[in-house]
Amino acid sequence: MAEIQMGGSKHCEAATPAEVVARIDGIGTARATTYGSAGRRVTWRLWGGEDLPLLVLLHGDFGSWTHWIRCVLPLSERFRVIAPDMPGYGDSDMPPEPWGPEDLAVILAAGLGQLLPGPRRYCLAGFSFGGIIAGHLAALDGERVEKLVLLGPGGLGLPRGPLPPLRRLDRGMGAEEAFSIHRHNLAALMLADPARVDALAVHLQLENAHRARVRAGGIPASDTLLRALPRVHARIAGIWGERDAMAQPVHEREEILRRLQSGLDFRIIPGAGHWTPYEAAEAVHAALLELLLVD
Repeated sequence: MAEIQMGGSKHCEAATPAEVVARIDGIGTARATTYGSAGRRVTWRLWGGEDLPLLVLLHGDFGSWTHWIRCVLPLSERFRVIAPDMPGYGDSDMPPEPWGPEDLAVILAAGLGQLLPGPRRYCLAGFSFGGIIAGHLAALDGERVEKLVLLGPGGLGLPRGPLPPLRRLDRGMGAEEAFSIHRHNLAALMLADPARVDALAVHLQLENAHRARVRAGGIPASDTLLRALPRVHARIAGIWGERDAMAQPVHEREEILRRLQSGLDFRIIPGAGHWTPYEAAEAVHAALLELLLVD
């Protein structure tokens, strides 16, 4: 039994987590873009009508489009939702070495140029490491990006406090024990409410970690996003979980962003941890509608 969030309400379906992912994936359309002389591929998922406003969603480290799995269908009622597996994650090919946030942004900008030919503008939201890449993409694509929403990224040049202790996976460990460890680590680092660490969350973590071939490494501890944001033309907003284990105290992030853009809208989701698009999908969905559809 897996619980999924659809249109602001909860539904339980007699399905395995893998079947839930396949169902939501199947509602959308998969497209591939290529870059470089070797024809490396980026895989994108798209939901919603082609005449709707465009919204690009970027996932975090050790992730894929499924970091947004509880948001894509509700958002697709109001947007043409476009969610890539970033280079080196999920179904997308590895980027050329060495790479940095600017390089991933260049690759994604080229892919969007293939998916969205012409002058159409788009909104952009990035979760965690995807927020860092989103900042560089918004700086690169200039006036084409209408609004930029950052959901809990690092890259702001702030020291990170001590993280909660995590349990280690060992080779030869049984599936049940590995599942238990992933559940523990998600509750410690990604979701504030242990009750929200359900079978679907653990399944996504297992699958995404297995397929991630690049690592953000020290990038979230740097100031790379802070240096990119002054070059962004788009209106910027922030969404952070009140209990984000990787962003305490949250108000320091708010202060930095408000100094960059006057009147910036910064939302703190009460009781939520780091992975807000999963743990607090209803609140994130509502906030995105307000931030992106209201002038």
